[in-house]
Amino acid sequence: MPNLSFPSLIELNPRVLRHEVGPRATLDDVPDSLPDRLASQGFDWVWLLGVWQTGPEGRRASRENEEWRRAYAEALPGFTEDDVCGSPFAIGAYRVHEDFGGDAALARLRERFRGRGLRLLLDLAPNHTALDHPWVQSHPEYYIHGSDEDLAREPGNYKRLQTGRGPAVLAHGRDPYFPGWPDTLQLNYRHSGLRQAMIAELLGIADRCDGVRCDMAMLLLPEVIARTWGERSRPADGADPVDAPFWPEAIAAVQARRPDFLFLAEVYWDLEWELQQQGFDYAYDKRLYDRLRAGDAPGVRAHLTAGLDFQRRCARFLENHDEPRAAAVFPEGRHEAAAVITYLTPAMRFFHDGQLEGRRVQPSVHLARWAAETPDAALSAFYSRLLDCLKRPEVRGGRWRLLTCRPAWDGNTTWDRFLVFTWDDGLGRRLLVCVNYGPVQGQCYVGLPKGEWRGGKWQLRDLFGDARYERDGEELARRGLYLDMPAWGAQAFEATVV
Repeated sequence: MPNLSFPSLIELNPRVLRHEVGPRATLDDVPDSLPDRLASQGFDWVWLLGVWQTGPEGRRASRENEEWRRAYAEALPGFTEDDVCGSPFAIGAYRVHEDFGGDAALARLRERFRGRGLRLLLDLAPNHTALDHPWVQSHPEYYIHGSDEDLAREPGNYKRLQTGRGPAVLAHGRDPYFPGWPDTLQLNYRHSGLRQAMIAELLGIADRCDGVRCDMAMLLLPEVIARTWGERSRPADGADPVDAPFWPEAIAAVQARRPDFLFLAEVYWDLEWELQQQGFDYAYDKRLYDRLRAGDAPGVRAHLTAGLDFQRRCARFLENHDEPRAAAVFPEGRHEAAAVITYLTPAMRFFHDGQLEGRRVQPSVHLARWAAETPDAALSAFYSRLLDCLKRPEVRGGRWRLLTCRPAWDGNTTWDRFLVFTWDDGLGRRLLVCVNYGPVQGQCYVGLPKGEWRGGKWQLRDLFGDARYERDGEELARRGLYLDMPAWGAQAFEATVV
């Protein structure tokens, strides 16, 4: 199992990077300035979204889908057909795309990352393949099959194809709540042959990188398969169906060969804990994101009372390629407060390319370039200070504790919007983080561990601004720390005895 500390991860889109470097650029042409910058910012992991080989059917589907084209026009006004490269999740083969220079170019880039202490994360889209994946010809039994009646009733969820064993109606990849993805075909995890084939794919991926992000990982849970597909998930070739969970078997097989290989699950529907229990090292924490976006301070606090065995294996984010840009949905001030809560709590810290510069236009994964935007200087400066804060040893691997807040006086109602917590490394380094996650000025008293703050004078130096305060240790231990903060105020204090 990998060392479970609190690493920082950034998601990059190599298609966009390739466009910026040059029209025929490969991964060998990525300038050294990129890994240099990421290492200097304190990142531990780089996720390259979509390096695998895709095919002409995926690109054709992306160009012909009218709903998707309307999204392209919003993300990239004036886009051309050449900009539509197809979804990186319509994977035709788990080998590095020829446009990127193939496996050899990725191996060389990985070595450059390693030389700067960066580890490489790649994708697995386990739920489905591209329409033109070789298995359609060689192993059509690996897919969910439908009938002519299914195709007539749900033409958006099924497709008739010529397979290596004759014509067949195959299901598009989907989850139970949305229509199928028309550039994909649904794999059947009740088929033992498919399960072994996907484990072999995972072992191949593990030879190329240090960890894998598993797209929509909860779709492979037996109960989700049953809810989505019912009897259609019985193997089409008559093989005995397998109903055991896939992930424990697959993760064990990979980590038997690569004990340090990391598994990150994209997961929703409050199934994070279940996937952690099935072997994932980290799982998306969408619930915290939703509560922050709703401005639900009590809900955020309740979420942060979960056990550290759960929290430390979450991946927390304010945006990614599936979510809107944080700068577009979190207003100024509230954005910074949400970021302090997200990234200064005990979890993997997950950032998205463009987030640090305050980009506002949500990109499409079907496009090879992004719209031009002017960086937000104030947000960039904030994120620079936040990343510096995340380099601190007590924040990277120390002890985190959520503190108790109480009303500053009878009738004081704003105290309930405060979130206050500490980090310490046991060697004297201590950080005190205070956030008023509310729309009005607020006040509270914070209860501090009495044995740790008693005696002497404490200096509190804000790492996000110029504020410095001195407080008496005896008073802090007896009454607690009094806070009076503006709406959406956020401060991270380095606490030292003077």
